[in-house]
Amino acid sequence: MGHPFPIREIARQAGLSEATVDRVLNGRGGVRDSTAQEVRRAIADLDRQRTQVRLVGRTFMVDIVMQSPERFSTAVRAALEAELPALHPAVVRSRFHFRETGPADGLTGVLDRIARRGSQGVILKAPDVPGVTDAVGRLAAAGIPVVTLVTDLPTSARVGCVGSDNRAAGATAAYLVGQWLGERPGNVLTSLSSGSFRNEEEREMGFRSAMRARHPRRTLVEIAEGQGLDATQYDLVRTALDRDPDIRAVYSIGGGNIATLRAFEDAGRKCAVFVAHDLDHDNTRLLREHRLSAVLHHDLRQDLREACHIVMRAHGALPPAGPTPPSPIQVVTPYNMPTHAPTTKVR
Repeated sequence: MGHPFPIREIARQAGLSEATVDRVLNGRGGVRDSTAQEVRRAIADLDRQRTQVRLVGRTFMVDIVMQSPERFSTAVRAALEAELPALHPAVVRSRFHFRETGPADGLTGVLDRIARRGSQGVILKAPDVPGVTDAVGRLAAAGIPVVTLVTDLPTSARVGCVGSDNRAAGATAAYLVGQWLGERPGNVLTSLSSGSFRNEEEREMGFRSAMRARHPRRTLVEIAEGQGLDATQYDLVRTALDRDPDIRAVYSIGGGNIATLRAFEDAGRKCAVFVAHDLDHDNTRLLREHRLSAVLHHDLRQDLREACHIVMRAHGALPPAGPTPPSPIQVVTPYNMPTHAPTTKVR
């Protein structure tokens, strides 16, 4: 029965004599099974409490660095702040570095400043480009663990990744679009915010693969580089609609859904099926208004909680654990909205 605790400490935890504990640990016999179980429970309790003791009084300063539309960064901030009380007895403080768009050197500059200033960890959502990957390496060299959020940088020195299985999410979207369109004719518009984000590329591959297998005759029309922003998304969608009169459905991988719907309305066209990602404040409102068919959602609170745990493990404050499994994908309709879905836009 391997353990790192002194016999005296185990005996105190179990309420037994040191001699009894010694007999159990060394298999000398003469001890009831129930007593041996009490010793095992005491060791398990001490192990759990040791983890708590390591966390008491520990403060972890974590930097959250994201390139994403404001609606998603707001959802991430809210999810992290909601999880902070559950991370006690450790104290997690956070600094936020958000931007909606821009060249990669802006992000690398932020990451390099963090490396010089110091941090206990970085939670990062960024495009998969060489400059960002190199900056993650510099953070690792400075002893700052990096956890990627939602979209991965698999060739970087990051210590973990949290989020859903993006290929499975894309395939799920294809299943829903195909089922809801049925035998009706119509092409499907797929919309990416940028080809530099690995999660969007994986979603698109999962969607395309499943559509090819299940609905090989249905045409997919792709638009990209709208950055998920309404201001740029509208023109891309309107151009696609003008060029292709047969577009009847949308799989929105990268957002900008208010602009997409407005483009359909201004063109006098109906969108028969619209599947999107993430219950941010825009998508929550659109879903409640029945303007979206479904939103593929995963629990950001779970993702942020696990990201913080990975940072703690990197500093030896929590015991090692295996690879982080993907977050479950939830198909949310107007009739099964989670109770924590945002109701208003948070500034």
